[in-house]
Amino acid sequence: MESNTVRDTPFLASSEKETTTAVHSSDNNVISMKSGKRRGPRRRLSWLKPGVILPLLAGVLFLLLWEFQVFHKLLDLKKYQLPLPSAIGEAMRDNFSLLLSYTGYTLTEAVAGMLIGSACGFLIALAATAWPRWGGGSLTLVAALNAVPIVALAPIMNLWFGDGIGSRAAIVTATTMAAMAINAYKGMVAVDPLALDLMHSYAAGKPAVFRYLRIQNSLPYVFTALKINATASMIGAIVGEFFFSSRGLGYLLSNSIKVAKMPLGWSCIVLAAIAGVIFYLAVEWLERIFIKWHSSQRS
Repeated sequence: MESNTVRDTPFLASSEKETTTAVHSSDNNVISMKSGKRRGPRRRLSWLKPGVILPLLAGVLFLLLWEFQVFHKLLDLKKYQLPLPSAIGEAMRDNFSLLLSYTGYTLTEAVAGMLIGSACGFLIALAATAWPRWGGGSLTLVAALNAVPIVALAPIMNLWFGDGIGSRAAIVTATTMAAMAINAYKGMVAVDPLALDLMHSYAAGKPAVFRYLRIQNSLPYVFTALKINATASMIGAIVGEFFFSSRGLGYLLSNSIKVAKMPLGWSCIVLAAIAGVIFYLAVEWLERIFIKWHSSQRS
């Protein structure tokens, strides 16, 4: 009898442990279910933040003041000088297909020119960092080119590349090259001296230093330049279309002002602003993907 009782004891102990673990696991499941239920409304209301609500309210207030002609009374403007938002929305609805086609054409010019200009600026920054004696002068030349007004570049580029998309892409290239060259050069030069000494202690060559240290350190500066160029490229493309073009938002805006179709002209301005914001947000999204390791992306 004693042997039987002794043998049964571990079984009872193990069963008690199983029951207690089962109770604990069921309790944990209940707690997790409750926490999941609690997190649901918080996630749904996550967009209700001051950083989102306040700009929306300010935008709605601005449109209401505009629609009820408050700005017209303050600035002594007529409706033909500053069309109402309702008139602009009606013009966008009536000419939606035309505006969408022209917006895509202008955005193509801006993206192509920005990519070419940013690539050229990055190569100039590489040359200026690798060979500082003669490469540094290229930064001065790029800055001088950027100082030339777009209204002076546009006729020259139209004469060189014709009235196609190439002339506006060339204008955007010239206007976006300097920002990338200067920012990328700053990022490649401003490396940590201790990191540079560590690379030299490992007998790393110049290509390895550029690849693993200088270029990596310049990526935040590169994306800052891309954000600047995202809006500057739209300006360059639209101003270039003012002079010699048969399509695009700048062409339609210029013709609308000439024939006094101000709601249609303001529709071009609104769509250009929306396209610029989308372009900027796309660059910001790429920044979050490619430089997750940077301190600015950890918050």
